[in-house]
Amino acid sequence: MLKAKTRWMVQSSDDSLIKTFIDHLSITPIVASLLINRGIRSIEKAREFLQIEEQDFHDPFLLKDMDKAVRRIKTAIENDEKIIIYGDYDADGVSSTTVLLTTLRKLGAQADFYIPNRFSEGYGPNELAFREVYKNGFSLIITVDTGIAAVHEANVAKELGVDLIITDHHEPGPILPDAFAIIHPKQPECPYPFKELAGVGVAFKLSHALLGELPSDLLEIAAIGTIADLVALHGENRLIAKNGIDQLKTTNRTGLKALLNVAKVNSNEINEDTIGFALAPRINAVGRLQSADPAVDLLLTEDAEEAFDIAQEIDLLNKERQKLVSSMTEEAIEEVETRFPIEDNPVIVIAKEGWNPGVVGIVASRLVERFYRPTIVLCIDKEKGIAKGSARSIVGFDLFANLSTCRDILPHFGGHPMAAGMTLALENVDSLRNRLVENAKSILTEDDFTPITKVDVSCKLEDITVKSIEEMQRLAPFGMGNPKPIVQIEEVTLANIRKIGAEQNHLKLVFEQEEHQLDSVGFGFGHIHDELSPSVTLSAIGELSINEWNNFRKPQLMLQDVKVDRWQLFDFRGTRNVDKLLKTLTSTKDTVIITFRSSLFESLKNKGFEQNSILIESQAVAQELNIKNKNLVLFDIPSSLMLIDALFSNGIPDRIYPIFLQEADHFFATIPTREHFKWYYGFLLKKGPFKLKEQGKQLALYKGWSEETVEFMSQVFFELKFVTIENGVVSTNFSSQKRDLTESKTYAQKQMQIELEKTLLYTSYMQLKEWFEDHFSQQIRM
Repeated sequence: MLKAKTRWMVQSSDDSLIKTFIDHLSITPIVASLLINRGIRSIEKAREFLQIEEQDFHDPFLLKDMDKAVRRIKTAIENDEKIIIYGDYDADGVSSTTVLLTTLRKLGAQADFYIPNRFSEGYGPNELAFREVYKNGFSLIITVDTGIAAVHEANVAKELGVDLIITDHHEPGPILPDAFAIIHPKQPECPYPFKELAGVGVAFKLSHALLGELPSDLLEIAAIGTIADLVALHGENRLIAKNGIDQLKTTNRTGLKALLNVAKVNSNEINEDTIGFALAPRINAVGRLQSADPAVDLLLTEDAEEAFDIAQEIDLLNKERQKLVSSMTEEAIEEVETRFPIEDNPVIVIAKEGWNPGVVGIVASRLVERFYRPTIVLCIDKEKGIAKGSARSIVGFDLFANLSTCRDILPHFGGHPMAAGMTLALENVDSLRNRLVENAKSILTEDDFTPITKVDVSCKLEDITVKSIEEMQRLAPFGMGNPKPIVQIEEVTLANIRKIGAEQNHLKLVFEQEEHQLDSVGFGFGHIHDELSPSVTLSAIGELSINEWNNFRKPQLMLQDVKVDRWQLFDFRGTRNVDKLLKTLTSTKDTVIITFRSSLFESLKNKGFEQNSILIESQAVAQELNIKNKNLVLFDIPSSLMLIDALFSNGIPDRIYPIFLQEADHFFATIPTREHFKWYYGFLLKKGPFKLKEQGKQLALYKGWSEETVEFMSQVFFELKFVTIENGVVSTNFSSQKRDLTESKTYAQKQMQIELEKTLLYTSYMQLKEWFEDHFSQQIRM
């Protein structure tokens, strides 16, 4: 067996609906299944999803307070009032600020932007910033991607006589700020039909309303914030992302061209991953390490030289961010393992002085990947007596809901079910940890701590073609709510497998099913090469892609996980370096070394394998041993087949590693025939007393036998009472009765050993596997 790294949750299929989709939409079975598993169950909805670029945006005035906000902004423009856009320092906030500022300037507004410094001001609106804005003559503040929790700051704005318009998408709390207008699709009584917009999506809707037409030129900016903020990519978010990516491929925006250049992105290969892994991390890096202003400046500039300089600066900041994340992650892992072991902490809450608050969210994500526990990483500011940081969660634990139960010690927090940010008093960190741990103990089960992989569709190799993979791209762009399809292939064998890469830590595989084959690459899967036996039947999951080489295109599976549900046989008979093999196999506690000889057991103890080794010299001992789900090393050949059967009486091991080391080779030793026994007995009758030690060697030379053969036949005759042996002298017993050779224990044991050796040592791999299978089934029948 080979256990999967994660729990595979395979979506159920509706065969009749799949057939309906295939017939009406002329799509492949895989794509039909994918649509249905995304909750699309009508032909019309499926057609809309596949043809997303043909859909229209909702009327922005359906958003509550939109008309009120537009009137106030237009009045401000007409009266030459100064307008400040108050944004956030992440990619969503930067793109939101860029979208709205571009729009206001296009309308002739006196507008500027303000993004708080993560380190000195923290997240969201703050009183000092509002008072500074007021001093500088701004009479209208518009927040983007922030503000829904700014109850105090809204009161400050009112006190100053500054109108506040909040545009946000984060979860609203129980009390909303007393602002001039709030544009938020999730606020109470808002009739807007799509609730999942990112911050930039809300800013984009405000721009649409202000301009009176869709600001198509801003879709590429809106796509960056939408994809970067990991909102669900369906509905309008998907429409923004799809059109924005298409626009990004031919962008004329000076700053974006410079950023794509430093990220070494080929314009022909731009897709959602370009934003998620190339653009967004660089934009985020600015606000993580310093003021986020340069990121906005980059997206706004039309000066190529300035764009180049800022892009270079941002790229360097991103590299610095990567190093910082790496070192902080190492420190955080040590903190967990030494102070807050996961066995006692279903929620990880760690805090340390000197940690950079700009990257705690990334570090929290790394810890979730390693430990798979909801995680909060906080940086301590002893001077201010506070701790602030970020949280990331796992399926089954709603961060926002659980943090909401701690509002009395969380004066400043916000976020989503899977991610959040917070600030709290230093003395309340332990209390926060204790409360969340208790919450988790009542909510989470042991299964919840194994990561889940949602598998979209299970298919046969014959269904995986270049055409079906190309058609899957009609579901793009992929992201939250519309993930890249994960497919499962079941009951496949290996036509080929080999390690690749400079360090041999990757795999190249060829799966086979009937007459069909599928290439696969498993990055970081080199370690399972030795965990897959030659005849294994397995299941695998991964993402499908098209491999192009020398103008030849073929399907390919990018491996994500693999499992084997049946026991496996790994044949190490005749291996030379036994000690090296045992060291490798005993690296896991599930390995049990079985030996049937006390001398070999002592040898294993002396070599340091005592903890993994068990001596079996009787059926009773074998029957008491539970080998179910263990990795079983059969070190030597048993003296009896019954010992093997007794071993399997309690279950079947996950893996069997036969070494079958032996001290003597019975199968190839001289085996005396009945004629040999007849001649030797006649010889003893004629010659009388026979000195076995002195005369046995001469007799062996005379007959061409081995000395062991003479000793063996003498022992058989002794057990049958044909002879007596005293002081090494063999004498014929003339009163003995006629008996068959098989009645001798020594003779029967020899024959049994010969048969065991023949079966266990000198059969092929498949013959040995079938032999084990047969004995498994016998035990099940018993």
